[in-house]
Amino acid sequence: MATMKSVQTGTAPNTVDVVEIERPVPGPRDVVVRVRACGICGTDVSFLHMGGAPFGPGGSMIPLPLGHEPAGEIVEAGAEVTGLKAGDRVVVNPQGVPSGIIGCGGELGGMREYLLIEGAAVGKNVAVFPDTVPFDVAALNEPMAVARHCVNRSGARPADKVVVFGAGPIGLGAAIWLKLRGVEHVTVADVIPERLETALAIGADAVINSATEDVTARLTELHGEAVNALGQPRAGTDIYIDAAGAPAVFDATVASAKWGAKMVMVAVQKKSAAIDLGGMLRSELTLIASQGYPTEIFEVTPEIVEHQERFARLISHRVPFSEVGRAFDLTLTPGAAEKVVVTFDGPAA
Repeated sequence: MATMKSVQTGTAPNTVDVVEIERPVPGPRDVVVRVRACGICGTDVSFLHMGGAPFGPGGSMIPLPLGHEPAGEIVEAGAEVTGLKAGDRVVVNPQGVPSGIIGCGGELGGMREYLLIEGAAVGKNVAVFPDTVPFDVAALNEPMAVARHCVNRSGARPADKVVVFGAGPIGLGAAIWLKLRGVEHVTVADVIPERLETALAIGADAVINSATEDVTARLTELHGEAVNALGQPRAGTDIYIDAAGAPAVFDATVASAKWGAKMVMVAVQKKSAAIDLGGMLRSELTLIASQGYPTEIFEVTPEIVEHQERFARLISHRVPFSEVGRAFDLTLTPGAAEKVVVTFDGPAA
């Protein structure tokens, strides 16, 4: 029996285990992908904090296969598969397989040497990309689809002025999509100077260090003056995007929002204090939630190919699979990394 290595939540919280499991064999409609790169997401970190997934008897924790941002190359294809062949380089839709979401509660994880794609079909669960794109950049496809859906939900137009709170991968991805959409002015706010430098490098028009600067004053300086429904002075910002999930973001938005402004929440929300509904009312602030990527998962692929140099700047650390424990340690350490991608270089076991 051929085996391979796979990463799952560890026996103790905030740890991972690398286990030896059976290498998959494709059915007639399946393909096997040799994973060449897989990003680590905040969702993976959440599962590490919990110590697994509560799917065991009585809600007990069980080990969870990790990774839902894989890119790789097809090494085996079933006899009934069409449009795909061995050697094709592909990105994966982790929500497009019948055994559950890859790396988020399903039977399969993307942080492994070989990944079975059940019922493989182009446009459904895989998309092919050219060999001009490095695997690590291609592995950004899934999080960039999340960011793209957020921008789509915002309805941003070229004349709009937008602020993105949180210069992690999703926030920076949203900033890229906003600028590619032709949005006039995009500001990125964060508390980590290095992330703000990255924001400028990927095309943001301005940045705000929200740990040291008055957010409302800076937004007014950048986006002009406006008023809320009561005529009280506010910033001229049209759209606020929360890619941070911190209670302070909502407070800053309500304090700054003009009449008719919109706020889009794409970050996983941390426990927050009471929402200032009165402040929302005074600005007629529209609150929009953004979850996943109903249509965007492969819409983004050709644009990542076209603008790969810009997206590559989002990757702060490339860590070999042989050091996967260190890769997860980086993501578990606040402020230590922006985007960590695990690479599978050399022949797989």
